Amino acid sequence: MATTVEPTHSVRLTEPRPRVRSMRRRRLVGDIIAIIGASIIGVIFAMPFLWMVSSSLKDISEIYGFPPKFIPEAFKWSNYVDAWRALPFKTFFLNSIFVSVLTTLGAVLTCSLAGYSFARLRYPGRDKIFLAYLATMMIPFPVLMVPLFVIMKNLGLIDTLWSLILPAIFTPAGTFLMRQFILTLPRELEEAARVDGCGFFGVYWRIVLPLMKPVIATLAIFTFLGSWNEFLWPLISISSIDHKTLPLGLTMFQSRIAGRTPWNQVMASATFTIVPVLVLFVLGQKYYVKGIVTTGLKG
Repeated sequence: MATTVEPTHSVRLTEPRPRVRSMRRRRLVGDIIAIIGASIIGVIFAMPFLWMVSSSLKDISEIYGFPPKFIPEAFKWSNYVDAWRALPFKTFFLNSIFVSVLTTLGAVLTCSLAGYSFARLRYPGRDKIFLAYLATMMIPFPVLMVPLFVIMKNLGLIDTLWSLILPAIFTPAGTFLMRQFILTLPRELEEAARVDGCGFFGVYWRIVLPLMKPVIATLAIFTFLGSWNEFLWPLISISSIDHKTLPLGLTMFQSRIAGRTPWNQVMASATFTIVPVLVLFVLGQKYYVKGIVTTGLKG
Protein backbone atom coordinates (compact mmCIF):
# COMPACT_ATOMS: atom_id res chain seq x y z
CA MET A 1 0.00 0.00 0.00
CA ALA A 2 1.45 3.31 -1.15
CA THR A 3 1.91 6.01 1.47
CA THR A 4 2.31 9.78 0.95
CA VAL A 5 4.55 11.91 3.08
CA GLU A 6 3.08 15.28 4.05
CA PRO A 7 5.54 18.16 4.51
CA THR A 8 6.02 19.03 8.13
CA HIS A 9 4.85 22.35 9.54
CA SER A 10 8.40 23.55 10.19
CA VAL A 11 9.41 22.90 6.57
CA ARG A 12 6.46 24.91 5.26
CA LEU A 13 7.39 27.85 7.46
CA THR A 14 11.00 28.00 6.22
CA GLU A 15 10.05 27.90 2.54
CA PRO A 16 9.90 31.47 1.15
CA ARG A 17 6.63 32.18 -0.53
CA PRO A 18 6.71 33.48 -4.12
CA ARG A 19 5.45 36.87 -2.98
CA VAL A 20 8.20 37.18 -0.36
CA ARG A 21 10.85 36.16 -2.87
CA SER A 22 9.52 38.74 -5.31
CA MET A 23 9.63 41.47 -2.65
CA ARG A 24 13.19 40.56 -1.72
CA ARG A 25 14.21 40.61 -5.38
CA ARG A 26 12.63 44.03 -5.92
CA ARG A 27 14.27 45.35 -2.75
CA LEU A 28 17.67 44.05 -3.89
CA VAL A 29 17.25 45.64 -7.32
CA GLY A 30 16.20 48.91 -5.67
CA ASP A 31 19.25 48.85 -3.38
CA ILE A 32 21.58 48.20 -6.31
CA ILE A 33 20.04 51.07 -8.33
CA ALA A 34 20.28 53.40 -5.32
CA ILE A 35 23.94 52.50 -4.72
CA ILE A 36 24.83 52.99 -8.38
CA GLY A 37 22.96 56.33 -8.51
CA ALA A 38 24.54 57.57 -5.28
CA SER A 39 27.99 56.52 -6.52
CA ILE A 40 27.54 58.41 -9.81
CA ILE A 41 26.35 61.54 -7.97
CA GLY A 42 29.25 61.22 -5.53
CA VAL A 43 31.78 61.02 -8.36
CA ILE A 44 30.21 64.05 -10.06
CA PHE A 45 30.40 66.10 -6.85
CA ALA A 46 33.95 64.92 -6.12
CA MET A 47 35.19 65.66 -9.63
CA PRO A 48 36.11 69.36 -9.00
CA PHE A 49 38.11 68.35 -5.93
CA LEU A 50 39.82 65.50 -7.79
CA TRP A 51 40.61 67.80 -10.72
CA MET A 52 42.10 70.34 -8.31
CA VAL A 53 44.38 67.71 -6.78
CA SER A 54 45.33 66.42 -10.23
CA SER A 55 46.15 69.93 -11.47
CA SER A 56 48.26 70.58 -8.37
CA LEU A 57 50.60 67.76 -9.48
CA LYS A 58 50.96 68.80 -13.14
CA ASP A 59 53.60 70.79 -14.91
CA ILE A 60 52.50 74.22 -16.08
CA SER A 61 52.68 73.09 -19.72
CA GLU A 62 50.13 70.33 -18.98
CA ILE A 63 47.79 72.84 -17.32
CA TYR A 64 47.51 74.83 -20.56
CA GLY A 65 47.70 71.74 -22.83
CA PHE A 66 44.81 70.62 -25.02
CA PRO A 67 43.06 68.22 -24.80
CA PRO A 68 43.26 68.33 -21.01
CA LYS A 69 44.52 65.21 -19.22
CA PHE A 70 43.23 64.08 -15.86
CA ILE A 71 46.29 62.07 -14.79
CA PRO A 72 49.61 63.97 -14.94
CA GLU A 73 52.38 62.55 -17.10
CA ALA A 74 54.83 63.15 -14.24
CA PHE A 75 53.75 63.92 -10.67
CA LYS A 76 55.35 67.23 -9.71
CA TRP A 77 55.27 67.30 -5.90
CA SER A 78 57.53 70.35 -5.85
CA ASN A 79 54.48 72.49 -6.72
CA TYR A 80 53.45 72.29 -3.04
CA VAL A 81 56.86 73.49 -1.84
CA ASP A 82 56.95 76.29 -4.42
CA ALA A 83 53.44 77.41 -3.50
CA TRP A 84 54.23 77.41 0.23
CA ARG A 85 57.36 79.53 -0.35
CA ALA A 86 55.70 81.95 -2.78
CA LEU A 87 53.62 83.66 -0.09
CA PRO A 88 53.57 83.75 3.74
CA PHE A 89 51.10 80.90 4.06
CA LYS A 90 52.25 80.23 7.61
CA THR A 91 50.86 83.66 8.58
CA PHE A 92 47.67 83.04 6.61
CA PHE A 93 47.19 79.67 8.33
CA LEU A 94 47.72 81.09 11.81
CA ASN A 95 45.32 83.96 11.11
CA SER A 96 42.64 81.61 9.76
CA ILE A 97 43.02 79.23 12.71
CA PHE A 98 42.86 82.10 15.23
CA VAL A 99 39.76 83.62 13.62
CA SER A 100 37.96 80.31 13.05
CA VAL A 101 38.60 78.88 16.54
CA LEU A 102 37.58 82.04 18.41
CA THR A 103 34.55 82.55 16.18
CA THR A 104 33.45 78.96 16.78
CA LEU A 105 33.87 79.19 20.55
CA GLY A 106 32.06 82.53 20.66
CA ALA A 107 29.19 81.32 18.48
CA VAL A 108 28.71 78.18 20.57
CA LEU A 109 28.63 80.23 23.79
CA THR A 110 26.30 83.01 22.59
CA CYS A 111 23.95 80.75 20.62
CA SER A 112 23.61 78.19 23.43
CA LEU A 113 22.84 80.94 25.97
CA ALA A 114 20.36 82.64 23.64
CA GLY A 115 18.76 79.30 22.72
CA TYR A 116 18.39 78.39 26.40
CA SER A 117 16.82 81.77 27.07
CA PHE A 118 14.31 81.48 24.22
CA ALA A 119 13.47 77.86 25.06
CA ARG A 120 13.21 77.87 28.85
CA LEU A 121 13.12 81.32 30.44
CA ARG A 122 9.82 83.17 30.76
CA TYR A 123 9.70 86.94 30.24
CA PRO A 124 7.40 89.37 28.43
CA GLY A 125 7.78 89.46 24.64
CA ARG A 126 10.09 86.43 24.51
CA ASP A 127 8.53 84.88 21.40
CA LYS A 128 8.26 88.24 19.61
CA ILE A 129 11.93 88.95 20.26
CA PHE A 130 12.80 85.49 18.97
CA LEU A 131 10.81 86.03 15.76
CA ALA A 132 12.38 89.44 15.25
CA TYR A 133 15.83 87.91 15.75
CA LEU A 134 15.05 85.18 13.20
CA ALA A 135 13.78 87.80 10.75
CA THR A 136 17.30 89.27 10.56
CA MET A 137 18.28 86.19 8.55
CA MET A 138 16.21 87.60 5.68
CA ILE A 139 18.48 90.65 5.35
CA PRO A 140 21.15 90.03 2.69
CA PHE A 141 24.73 90.65 3.74
CA PRO A 142 25.42 93.36 1.09
CA VAL A 143 22.83 95.53 2.88
CA LEU A 144 24.73 95.14 6.15
CA MET A 145 28.23 95.72 4.81
CA VAL A 146 28.29 99.52 5.06
CA PRO A 147 26.74 99.78 8.59
CA LEU A 148 29.01 96.99 9.79
CA PHE A 149 32.06 98.69 8.33
CA VAL A 150 31.10 101.98 10.04
CA ILE A 151 30.64 100.23 13.39
CA MET A 152 33.98 98.43 13.13
CA LYS A 153 35.70 101.65 12.10
CA ASN A 154 34.25 103.56 15.09
CA LEU A 155 35.45 100.77 17.36
CA GLY A 156 38.92 100.99 15.82
CA LEU A 157 38.82 97.37 14.67
CA ILE A 158 39.25 97.78 10.91
CA ASP A 159 42.26 95.83 9.61
CA THR A 160 42.31 93.68 12.73
CA LEU A 161 41.34 90.06 13.16
CA TRP A 162 38.71 91.07 15.75
CA SER A 163 36.70 92.71 12.96
CA LEU A 164 36.27 89.19 11.53
CA ILE A 165 35.49 87.52 14.85
CA LEU A 166 33.01 89.78 16.66
CA PRO A 167 30.30 90.08 13.95
CA ALA A 168 30.35 86.32 13.34
CA ILE A 169 29.76 85.07 16.90
CA PHE A 170 26.10 86.15 16.92
CA THR A 171 24.05 84.04 14.50
CA PRO A 172 20.25 83.68 14.39
CA ALA A 173 20.58 80.33 12.65
CA GLY A 174 22.75 78.97 15.45
CA THR A 175 20.35 80.30 18.07
CA PHE A 176 17.43 78.66 16.27
CA LEU A 177 19.33 75.36 16.14
CA MET A 178 20.10 75.48 19.87
CA ARG A 179 16.55 76.46 20.86
CA GLN A 180 15.01 73.63 18.88
CA PHE A 181 17.31 71.10 20.50
CA ILE A 182 16.71 72.38 24.04
CA LEU A 183 12.95 72.08 23.49
CA THR A 184 13.42 68.33 23.03
CA LEU A 185 15.13 67.91 26.43
CA PRO A 186 12.91 66.68 29.31
CA ARG A 187 12.07 69.41 31.81
CA GLU A 188 12.23 66.91 34.66
CA LEU A 189 16.03 67.01 34.58
CA GLU A 190 16.08 70.78 35.04
CA GLU A 191 13.40 70.68 37.75
CA ALA A 192 15.41 68.05 39.63
CA ALA A 193 18.48 70.27 39.40
CA ARG A 194 16.54 73.25 40.77
CA VAL A 195 15.34 71.09 43.68
CA ASP A 196 19.02 70.42 44.40
CA GLY A 197 19.69 74.15 44.52
CA CYS A 198 20.85 75.03 41.00
CA GLY A 199 19.98 78.45 39.61
CA PHE A 200 19.23 79.20 35.97
CA PHE A 201 22.90 79.44 35.00
CA GLY A 202 23.73 76.34 37.05
CA VAL A 203 21.05 74.36 35.21
CA TYR A 204 22.40 75.64 31.90
CA TRP A 205 26.03 74.86 32.71
CA ARG A 206 25.64 71.53 34.55
CA ILE A 207 22.54 69.99 32.97
CA VAL A 208 21.65 71.53 29.61
CA LEU A 209 25.11 72.15 28.11
CA PRO A 210 26.43 68.56 28.61
CA LEU A 211 23.30 67.21 26.89
CA MET A 212 23.84 69.49 23.88
CA LYS A 213 27.01 67.84 22.56
CA PRO A 214 25.50 66.69 19.21
CA VAL A 215 24.02 70.08 18.33
CA ILE A 216 27.12 71.88 19.61
CA ALA A 217 29.23 69.73 17.29
CA THR A 218 26.90 70.56 14.40
CA LEU A 219 27.03 74.30 15.06
CA ALA A 220 30.80 74.18 15.60
CA ILE A 221 31.38 72.47 12.24
CA PHE A 222 29.09 74.91 10.40
CA THR A 223 30.68 77.93 12.05
CA PHE A 224 34.25 76.76 11.58
CA LEU A 225 33.69 75.99 7.88
CA GLY A 226 31.97 79.33 7.30
CA SER A 227 34.68 81.28 9.08
CA TRP A 228 37.49 79.35 7.37
CA ASN A 229 36.08 79.99 3.89
CA GLU A 230 34.80 83.56 4.48
CA PHE A 231 36.00 85.88 1.74
CA LEU A 232 33.81 88.94 1.16
CA TRP A 233 33.89 90.54 4.61
CA PRO A 234 37.66 89.93 5.13
CA LEU A 235 38.24 91.46 1.69
CA ILE A 236 36.50 94.64 2.89
CA SER A 237 37.89 94.91 6.40
CA ILE A 238 41.46 93.56 6.03
CA SER A 239 44.14 95.38 4.03
CA SER A 240 47.55 94.49 5.51
CA ILE A 241 49.22 91.23 4.54
CA ASP A 242 49.97 90.32 8.17
CA HIS A 243 46.23 90.07 8.89
CA LYS A 244 45.09 88.28 5.75
CA THR A 245 43.42 84.90 6.00
CA LEU A 246 43.81 81.98 3.60
CA PRO A 247 41.05 82.95 1.07
CA LEU A 248 42.58 86.41 0.75
CA GLY A 249 46.05 84.90 0.46
CA LEU A 250 44.95 82.70 -2.42
CA THR A 251 43.64 85.64 -4.43
CA MET A 252 46.85 87.51 -3.72
CA PHE A 253 48.78 84.52 -5.02
CA GLN A 254 46.84 84.52 -8.27
CA SER A 255 47.37 88.21 -8.95
CA ARG A 256 51.15 88.20 -8.57
CA ILE A 257 51.94 87.12 -12.14
CA ALA A 258 49.90 88.98 -14.71
CA GLY A 259 48.80 87.14 -17.82
CA ARG A 260 50.14 83.68 -16.92
CA THR A 261 49.06 82.58 -13.50
CA PRO A 262 50.86 79.42 -12.27
CA TRP A 263 47.66 77.45 -11.84
CA ASN A 264 49.49 74.33 -10.72
CA GLN A 265 50.80 76.22 -7.67
CA VAL A 266 47.42 77.87 -7.13
CA MET A 267 45.79 74.43 -7.08
CA ALA A 268 48.50 73.13 -4.76
CA SER A 269 47.90 75.97 -2.31
CA ALA A 270 44.12 75.48 -2.57
CA THR A 271 44.59 71.77 -1.81
CA PHE A 272 46.57 72.22 1.40
CA THR A 273 44.25 75.00 2.60
CA ILE A 274 41.22 72.69 2.69
CA VAL A 275 42.97 69.83 4.51
CA PRO A 276 42.11 71.14 8.04
CA VAL A 277 38.40 71.48 7.26
CA LEU A 278 38.32 68.02 5.69
CA VAL A 279 39.91 66.53 8.81
CA LEU A 280 37.45 68.41 11.02
CA PHE A 281 34.45 67.23 9.02
CA VAL A 282 35.60 63.59 9.01
CA LEU A 283 36.20 63.63 12.78
CA GLY A 284 32.88 65.34 13.58
CA GLN A 285 30.53 63.87 10.97
CA LYS A 286 29.01 61.43 13.51
CA TYR A 287 27.98 64.27 15.81
CA TYR A 288 27.05 66.41 12.81
CA VAL A 289 24.49 63.89 11.53
CA LYS A 290 23.20 63.17 15.04
CA GLY A 291 22.72 66.87 15.70
CA ILE A 292 20.76 67.38 12.50
CA VAL A 293 18.55 64.37 13.20
CA THR A 294 17.80 65.18 16.84
CA THR A 295 17.22 68.91 16.33
CA GLY A 296 13.89 68.47 14.53
CA LEU A 297 11.41 71.24 13.92
CA LYS A 298 9.54 71.37 17.20
CA GLY A 299 7.99 74.78 17.62
